[in-house]
Amino acid sequence: MSDLQIAVLALVQGITEFLPISSSAHLILVPLVTGWPDQGLLVDVAVHVGSLGAVLLYFWRDLATMLHGLVAWRSGGLLDQPGRRLIALLVVGTIPVVIAGLALKLFGTEELRSAAVIGWATLGFGLLLYAADRFCPDEREVQQMGFGGALAIGLAQMLALIPGTSRSGITMTAARGLGFRREEAARFSMLLSIPTIIAAGTLLTLDLIELGQADLRSDVLLAVALTFLSAWLAIALLMRWLQRASFTPFVIYRCVLGVALLVYVYAYGG
Repeated sequence: MSDLQIAVLALVQGITEFLPISSSAHLILVPLVTGWPDQGLLVDVAVHVGSLGAVLLYFWRDLATMLHGLVAWRSGGLLDQPGRRLIALLVVGTIPVVIAGLALKLFGTEELRSAAVIGWATLGFGLLLYAADRFCPDEREVQQMGFGGALAIGLAQMLALIPGTSRSGITMTAARGLGFRREEAARFSMLLSIPTIIAAGTLLTLDLIELGQADLRSDVLLAVALTFLSAWLAIALLMRWLQRASFTPFVIYRCVLGVALLVYVYAYGG
């Protein structure tokens, strides 16, 4: 695999992982558009590691709060300390996608990776994001979230297993639908990505070990570094954007991409 292919895949993963536009769809589309061979499991693990590093660094204050909650676990009740409460919310929100992911791993997902599925999911869930962002209240904060809200967002996250849905997009949509402020919806979505990325990366790593391909190479380190840098920048720009504007530009992008894919599929038999 060339350095150019590694760089393109790492940048695509880093930029799209935390934006509501679906990283999985873009990673599937890259080889379709360029004709490059599939990047393989090792690069998949590398870009997951880079993405994880970026979100951990950006939200280090939330992580410190959660760590403090773990250290002080013996004092007070489960929900008396903000860090413990946040951990509990993330656990509740993660359980559904872990169950769904294990189920899909057993039964396979190849039929979901078609350009038609990606096109419809990109368009449909983009319009759903617009509706939630346009018509739902914009006032709640993560501190006000209950376990029911975390579970609802977690159930929505299961839909992200369909390429084109966007894990960040569907969780932000669900959070906006529950009335959370835009930046708070994005914050919880990205914190929720931490256990999800760890779970997905662990499964991929186990597959690598089983295949005897878990060797550390220079191209893997390049993928980690480029994904980390681009993902951190994407998170920082998104969080700043959402403090003063809406999700509409991402919806427009999704609609254009979705329509283009559907035209390609149904007009040219792609």
